[in-house]
Amino acid sequence: MPKKFNKAAKLDGIDQKRISLVGKLGCVTRKEARQFIRDSGGILSEKLDKHVEIIVVGADADPLDEPESLLQPWVIEAKNEGRIKIIPEPLFWEQLGIDESVQDEGQLYTPSMLARLLNVPISTIRRWHRRGLIVPTRQFKKLAYFDFQEVASARRIAQLITSGATPQAIETKLSQLSELFPSLNRPLSQLSVIVEGKSILLRRGGGLVEPNGQRRIDFDSLTEEIANNHSDQDQLLSFESTESPNEKTIEDLSSPSEFVRLAIEYEDREDHDSAIQVYRAMALAYGATPSVCFRLAELLYLRGDLAGARERYFVAVELDQTFVEARASLGCVLVELDEKELALSAFQGALDHHSEYPDVHFHLARLLDDLDRPDDAENHWNTFLQLAPKSPWAEEARDRLQADPSN
Repeated sequence: MPKKFNKAAKLDGIDQKRISLVGKLGCVTRKEARQFIRDSGGILSEKLDKHVEIIVVGADADPLDEPESLLQPWVIEAKNEGRIKIIPEPLFWEQLGIDESVQDEGQLYTPSMLARLLNVPISTIRRWHRRGLIVPTRQFKKLAYFDFQEVASARRIAQLITSGATPQAIETKLSQLSELFPSLNRPLSQLSVIVEGKSILLRRGGGLVEPNGQRRIDFDSLTEEIANNHSDQDQLLSFESTESPNEKTIEDLSSPSEFVRLAIEYEDREDHDSAIQVYRAMALAYGATPSVCFRLAELLYLRGDLAGARERYFVAVELDQTFVEARASLGCVLVELDEKELALSAFQGALDHHSEYPDVHFHLARLLDDLDRPDDAENHWNTFLQLAPKSPWAEEARDRLQADPSN
């Protein structure tokens, strides 16, 4: 699905302005960019020269290593005098009237897809989302969709946690990075970040920079012998948390946010039983909510209690009929419990509320094949590939469509 362009919404003063694109574009292709600029009344200049009036910096250009062309004295002077505008790519397209909310669903990833790509439990992806470590591009009926930049962020978070960093510590350091680079809302994917053990450095020019702004030596540029013998580990910013674990008990909690915070801390430590008890106590104190029931269901599933998970997913859906992720998860658990007809109803109910939910088309296609309904299944395999051609399950879908299910 191509991005939409509203010809009535134009950047102020863009008619007949010469525009140059600098750096790698991340929102649209070069061909699309040329068309959008022409439709807006602007003139695309393939060369950055003194006739250019607007410079658009590509979303995938390294923000720490600006293209050399932007550092030319005449560019700096023209910008300071107001003769040239330098605009980040996402803002430029937004001001041109391109609807960024309408994107190719195949370029976006649901939490299930992201979990599969990173080989982590889906509950982990949702926890990172709740903590703000990854930011969805869009949300529809509680279902988050993540773009390729957040996939990159998630990979780095997984690398840090594997090295021993805690989610709390990562959250703190990301806040520091955001303060250092206020124009960036997703520093892990937008900055040239180097992860080394539990530490993080930013590559800038010929050296490395800590998130506090202090420059450090780029050890990759030194000889192997010097790098191997280097012992000043204080030069790296550690991700180890200096905070002591939360010692609060359930009796100490006085608000829903405190219950959630404590439960997430237990989840981070993979203490699922304690997290379950906190969520149960929260439901007793403040009443059951769809989100609390959903989280309980996930934890019960991780503990191997499929029947308990099924019931909590049922309650989440009963409390919120539009909770499509709960319907999808319920369907998957019902399949595992060999309750296939009920699973069919759960998946179809999810599609009634979100017809373009790629995960559900995938699971429903599999289920219909199991129920010996290959023609119905093929429709959902095709729909799934149209919605999510880059999904980690896309190869399975293509293999299925190329095979003869009747054999």
